[in-house]
Amino acid sequence: MHIHYGRDLLLKGAPFVYNHHGAHIIIGDDVTIKSNFLSNLIGLYSRTIICTRTTGAEIVIGDHVGISGATIYARKGIYIGENTCIGGNCKILDNDFHPIDWKMRNRLMFDEIGPKDNEWIPTREIHIGKNCFIGCNTIILKGTVLGDGCVVGAGAVVSGTFQADSVIVGNPARVIRQNYTLKKCNTKEG
Repeated sequence: MHIHYGRDLLLKGAPFVYNHHGAHIIIGDDVTIKSNFLSNLIGLYSRTIICTRTTGAEIVIGDHVGISGATIYARKGIYIGENTCIGGNCKILDNDFHPIDWKMRNRLMFDEIGPKDNEWIPTREIHIGKNCFIGCNTIILKGTVLGDGCVVGAGAVVSGTFQADSVIVGNPARVIRQNYTLKKCNTKEG
């Protein structure tokens, strides 16, 4: 299926991977993909799905990425930076799946739209930076750009561009903190 993956790919359960003819899926080194119900105790609803649906589509997953029961579905391009964690049951979708116009949607439903009519399905690339954390049950919509170090809270519905080191929550998602820094715990050890 012309899927390129790096060294030490760890699969916990069997993901569903589909690569359309003429599309590209590239998975970096030391990536962990969890698809087994017990591989993540948050409770996975399904196996991880990694899917390209059009010629020329790309999914690029950087080194040291962890994915748990997520769906990554590209008609154009989804790019995930290194050291990013994608929580249980996340959906990362670079398209709307259906045309907005009801007439075109009905034509698609009755197979009247062929593969050359893909321009009727709104699609924009997604870019997720390095060192991001995406909480469980989130939805990352088409055109989203997350800067390096972003944290997305559980259940957020994310659309838009977010600066590096933002904490993003809610539906619709909004920034509640930027340029956060880690603080040491108050323990006897330090």
